[in-house]
Amino acid sequence: MRIFLRSIFLASVFLFSSCAAYFNQPMFQAPARTGEFTKSTQILLDLPPAAQPLEVAVYNFSDQTGQYKAVDLGSTFSTAISQGGTTILIKALEDSGWFIPIERENLSNLTTERNIIRSTKQEYIKNLNPDEPPLPPLLYAGLLLEGGVISYDTNIITGGVGARYFGVGGSAKYRQDRITVYLRAVSTSNGEILKTVYVSKTILSQAIDASFFRFVKFQRLLEAETGVTQNEPVQLAMKDAIEKAVHDLIIEGIQKQFWSTQEGKEKNDQLVADYLAEKERDESTLLFDRLQVRREALNSLGISGGGNLPDNDYSTQNLGFLGRLEYQRNFGRFFNASLKASVFKIDNGVQYDNVFGSLDLNGQFALLPNDKLTPFIYAGSGVIMSVLDPIDNSLDFGEPFFKVQYGIGVEYFISNKVGIKLFGEHNLVFTDKLEKAVQGKRNDYYYNIGLGLNYYFKL
Repeated sequence: MRIFLRSIFLASVFLFSSCAAYFNQPMFQAPARTGEFTKSTQILLDLPPAAQPLEVAVYNFSDQTGQYKAVDLGSTFSTAISQGGTTILIKALEDSGWFIPIERENLSNLTTERNIIRSTKQEYIKNLNPDEPPLPPLLYAGLLLEGGVISYDTNIITGGVGARYFGVGGSAKYRQDRITVYLRAVSTSNGEILKTVYVSKTILSQAIDASFFRFVKFQRLLEAETGVTQNEPVQLAMKDAIEKAVHDLIIEGIQKQFWSTQEGKEKNDQLVADYLAEKERDESTLLFDRLQVRREALNSLGISGGGNLPDNDYSTQNLGFLGRLEYQRNFGRFFNASLKASVFKIDNGVQYDNVFGSLDLNGQFALLPNDKLTPFIYAGSGVIMSVLDPIDNSLDFGEPFFKVQYGIGVEYFISNKVGIKLFGEHNLVFTDKLEKAVQGKRNDYYYNIGLGLNYYFKL
């Protein structure tokens, strides 16, 4: 029974993470419904009204990827993405309220029908009112929208996790694809390309399952499994990207004063400011959601606190305190030099304890220098000496010893000027006299671990 309950718990952990799909599994046929909103639909609908909607023509917004749907075995002639990009774009233009879309994709059908109307009127003119006006002319567009879906990349990230123990297990897998669209506005008066926008959208697929396979009694096998797979529709991802492209085109047109809202300059400036802030965040984020931080300051001051763990000749090795001040100077994106002053306690219990100070000079290498989360490694040398008399705890500087140190850490930047860092380092002292005990052939070592704060500034 305990094993069965354990399996139910494990299955629940995996399935609750995707409960929206798991608890809404289709059991019956569903009627047709209005199409779903995407994450960009509402921001398009929330745009303020335009001062003057523009007639716009879209001849073709096509699939330019040339990709076919991937299958496990064999080949397929089904395309990887929808071929209805023009229709999706026209719907987005209509939803925005800023444009008056004009039929151009099937212009031949429209002109054929108008010719039929015109010839019919001419043939049967005697039966019509002679004062009836002629067929009105077609609208013409002042703006032409071009572009298309230029990239559909599959499996840009794949991964998962799983575990199984005595026949009880579960797994979770995911895959991420990416679709990219370009949209440009062209002036029909002179052919000038007024603006081009570029939008990408990731497509997530997830699979979660849990299973139980166990003999609960002699010749009694209990087997159970459950799971769910959830795939984000490619058509909705394409719709989301196109709607976002239309929204960005409108705002960038406002910025360039090609058009305006009904509410005037104040509303225009607010929309542009919000858009530029969002665009800066997006442009600071690389592929795989790596957020970049632009750091122009070359200097930093840091303060850290943590613990010291000795590795010496005594059997008792307790964790003592660590306090540190640091100045750091950057030389380029990857390298910097730092000067660190530390005070820490080496604690060997009743056998020995004392407070030491050290001064270290390190060279540091940042593995991802512009990322929001930056791992780093460092190494250098320094000197260490005791600062208190171990008997009466009075101030008493002991003999200095030479040492080298190396370490690793990670720093998370709250802003361009403030970073939180976590580090661990190994210190090798070139003596066995640090804790006043000389035993064996090995010199004294110690470890420092800590958490700190860096403030970056310009001189």
